[in-house]
Amino acid sequence: MNERNKHRLQLAALMLLFATPLTIAWLLSNSGWHPQHTRSSGTLVDPARNVAKAVVTLNDGKSLPWQDAQLHWTLLALPGPQCSLQCRNRLEEILRMRLTLGHDTDRLRVVYLGPTLSSDFIGQHKQLLVGSDVTNAFANERAQSDDSLALALVDPRGWLVMRYPDGYSARGVRSDIKKVIY
Repeated sequence: MNERNKHRLQLAALMLLFATPLTIAWLLSNSGWHPQHTRSSGTLVDPARNVAKAVVTLNDGKSLPWQDAQLHWTLLALPGPQCSLQCRNRLEEILRMRLTLGHDTDRLRVVYLGPTLSSDFIGQHKQLLVGSDVTNAFANERAQSDDSLALALVDPRGWLVMRYPDGYSARGVRSDIKKVIY
């Protein structure tokens, strides 16, 4: 075998090395295959639901923009019929979890959509956006029991992608968010 054919064979082998996994991934994806188990803590919304038309009015009177050019993810805090001590504790836990994201803290906004919170609580948590779900678009994602909190994660394009029912693990939520933000 001459030198030229040897180099061509090496190039073909290298191309095959890189093309094989891509081809397998493409075939699996197009056949509809999904892994049986995932390592996420929340429940994947499949297919993702576009919530860009859901009207959320914030306390300052402005509407929450779902599509965000600065790539802000939105974590919706969705309490049950009332938000008392346990719900507020869970809300504070989520706000502390947000701070542990380090330099990506600003890429996650936490929006509370539920019964009225005290002005003292809101004043102590300036990073919390408080609003109302005008169109009731998130009724199915809300916590079902009193004084509990459920979460929903919306991507920067306005798609609801994950749900976290009441009883979620804040550590698990953080792990999921780190995966999508980075």
